[in-house]
Amino acid sequence: MSIIPGSDVQVTPMTAEQHERFDRDGFLIIPGALSPDEVAFYRDALDRVYRAASTDGRLAADGSLHQLSAVTNCPEAAGLIDHPATFSYVWSVLGWNVHIYHSHVDVHPPLESRRPFRFEWHQDGGRQNREIETDPRPRLSVKLAYWLSDVSEAGRGNFKVVPGSHKTNWIDGPPRRDVEWPDPEGAIEVTANAGDVVFFDRRLWHARSDNYSSFTRMAMFFGYTLRWVAIRDDIAPIWSSDWADQLSPVQRQLLGGIKDADGDHLWGHYPATTPLYGWLKERNLLDPANPPLKP
Repeated sequence: MSIIPGSDVQVTPMTAEQHERFDRDGFLIIPGALSPDEVAFYRDALDRVYRAASTDGRLAADGSLHQLSAVTNCPEAAGLIDHPATFSYVWSVLGWNVHIYHSHVDVHPPLESRRPFRFEWHQDGGRQNREIETDPRPRLSVKLAYWLSDVSEAGRGNFKVVPGSHKTNWIDGPPRRDVEWPDPEGAIEVTANAGDVVFFDRRLWHARSDNYSSFTRMAMFFGYTLRWVAIRDDIAPIWSSDWADQLSPVQRQLLGGIKDADGDHLWGHYPATTPLYGWLKERNLLDPANPPLKP
């Protein structure tokens, strides 16, 4: 067990029971990961991003915002990428040779009318789900979803999932996305309070419910993968910013700031100079029994 300086959150690997549930269901809920003050801080930051997008005319027709490259567009979000209450779930599953390849911030105000049907069920990873031939396909990445609004009841833009579907390569769906089709068998809307986090396997079949409530849905999502998988986010602006020097070594790794000329570092050939490896080693959190965390 280890304590991050300046934090009262104890940092421990996932337990055997958590590993078992994650492997069975494809997701875990981390209740109360953010304090009320943290929720307020990140809501304010996201609200500034939303207002700027509104001023610039970048909102969708329904007033929603789905902004990729979370930290690039909302620098305050950097505090979430290695948050002590959640980041241990990432390295417990994927190990130390990781970075964030895909992230986004989302604001979905209440819909004023029913929108046209669109079948939105999917797995993350894009072409990975067509080009990798194994059954089931490999995990490759995991995601943290931080809830900054109250989705404790269904119908508020909730995260919809089919528990256990991460080991199913295909589900039934319509011939076209605009053909009305029922949700997959076993689908549920995940309910959560502001400050809760959902940790999930990229292969989990998921979608978003429409928000017909009186609440504005606000969330931040961070996808982690092995460093030998390319980053989708636009990270170049981070390294030319005036705040990049405030990032810790681990944060720099997660945001793609640790590289070399021939790419060997991304392959994990140099543990001693990989910040997360050193961070885990200092805290005796490497684990010979867990292949991704082997010293």
